[in-house]
Amino acid sequence: MAVLRVALAQLNTTVGDLAGNSALILDAGRRAAEVGADLVAFPELALTGYPPEDLLLRAPFIADAVAALDALAERARGLPPLVVGCLDFDGQLYNAAAVLHAGRVAGRYRKHQLPNYGVFDELRYFQPGTDAPLFSIGGVAVGVTICEDVWYPGGPLREHALAGASVVVNLNASPYHFGKTRDRERMLATRAADNTVAIVYVNQVGGQDELVFDGNSLVLGADGALLARGASFADDLVLADIDVTRIMQRQLHSPLLRRERGPQPLRIPIAVSPPHAGARLPLLPAHTAEPDSIAEAYAALVAGTRDYVRKSGFANVLVALSGGIDSALVGAVAVDALGAEHVRGVSLPSRYSSEGSIADAQALATNLGIALVAMPIEPLHEAALDTLAREFAGTQPGTAEENVQARIRGLLMMALSNKSGAMVLTTGNKSEYACGYATLYGDMVGGFAVIKDVPKTLVYQLARYRNTLGAVIPEASLTKPPSAELRPGQLDSDSLPPYEQLDPIIEAYVEDDAPLESIVAAGADEALARRVIDMINRNEYKRRQSPPGVKITTRAFGRDRRLPLASKYRGY
Repeated sequence: MAVLRVALAQLNTTVGDLAGNSALILDAGRRAAEVGADLVAFPELALTGYPPEDLLLRAPFIADAVAALDALAERARGLPPLVVGCLDFDGQLYNAAAVLHAGRVAGRYRKHQLPNYGVFDELRYFQPGTDAPLFSIGGVAVGVTICEDVWYPGGPLREHALAGASVVVNLNASPYHFGKTRDRERMLATRAADNTVAIVYVNQVGGQDELVFDGNSLVLGADGALLARGASFADDLVLADIDVTRIMQRQLHSPLLRRERGPQPLRIPIAVSPPHAGARLPLLPAHTAEPDSIAEAYAALVAGTRDYVRKSGFANVLVALSGGIDSALVGAVAVDALGAEHVRGVSLPSRYSSEGSIADAQALATNLGIALVAMPIEPLHEAALDTLAREFAGTQPGTAEENVQARIRGLLMMALSNKSGAMVLTTGNKSEYACGYATLYGDMVGGFAVIKDVPKTLVYQLARYRNTLGAVIPEASLTKPPSAELRPGQLDSDSLPPYEQLDPIIEAYVEDDAPLESIVAAGADEALARRVIDMINRNEYKRRQSPPGVKITTRAFGRDRRLPLASKYRGY
């Protein structure tokens, strides 16, 4: 019985760190060799980090990446074959996978399907591949594909199956969004069963700018059954034994493979010993339970925050703590991402801040074990109003006066940032960003917007989940009516619809591009839906000026949703 032992190296790479990424690849390759792996698979563009974006338009970067691949191949001499995501260049640039063995690049595969939607811009940089070579590893026919190649029926995966592949390795940098884990596994199980091949799906982990990658690498049998799953939002070396003999037997019984005839691809032999048939210690069961969706969303925020701060060269962060639920969640995420010693809270009370909110901010800081500095803004607030008095004379107090407070807070937070070198984490949520309820040059000021893509209703769910890990967020922050506290008795509901009505409209309009009639048909009040859509449309200019934040929904504000700022279109 031939058993192919595969290792999936689920790595957190960094864009542009060719030396660091090479070291991660070699370390994982050595660990896989120690447990008898026949093949080690790495994520898409693991060598360069993903996504490199316009670094791919710079000739020196391409040359350095090509040289790094050759150096990696030599340093990997003596290891089992490594399937590494990399660049390939022959006058055109390709998103590629290289099979490294015996000190050289033994073969290459070039990605066929180049996504050009959502956060992806691969047609901006890459030429699509056309070939689907098979690699014979110890006599086992192994196909190699990259990410999008398996999201469609047919294509290179089907070519590999028709040509006799038993196993198809799929390298990925598949960004997370809420609920994607289950959809992805369902799709891959279908591809495996339809083509009667085992699928080795290795995914990147960690954050890169707005994107965060969840890992959750998978090995699926030729019947679509799960053989192994990697950790969620953590580095992992996933091991699985694939019974190649059983797959070949199953293929003999498959009428689909007999009724089609595909092209005969190039076959590239990799001279290694045949897969072991029992000489190695058996693996422990590699299943891990499918992660809970709320727990996974929280882990995404932690990973995205940790990696953005650290990969940007910062060690410490500042969080303005108001006593409200949003800043409480951001504070908790920051501590879980970076450690309490790297997080400093700042209390910035005004004349309208309640004693309860001030106390809640202090309680949160105490629970999290972070320092909290109090900087009352009333002297600056009073001075600003005095300075503006002549220009504001004869008008009723309103948004302008309220936002003075938010902008004073932004000024002080950035002053502390400049002096200390710590990054400011902003605290606005997706519901506020959608409706323009976050103050431009005020509470939107900072380096990273942790919950920018988290609707308010989800903020509460995540906060309650965090308290199951250890009660750090005060119950008052969870139960009191939300308020910006910029005027006496102010509540969010004075300016915004109830969040349980607001968030479904935002989701439908922003994430699904649903028209008004569909939103109303789903149960929304028409006048309310019109009002919300108008708020979303007229505040695009604010969002364009906001810092990046972790993408956790199917469509986030930022690179995922691109609308003109100057537009006369007001259709619903």
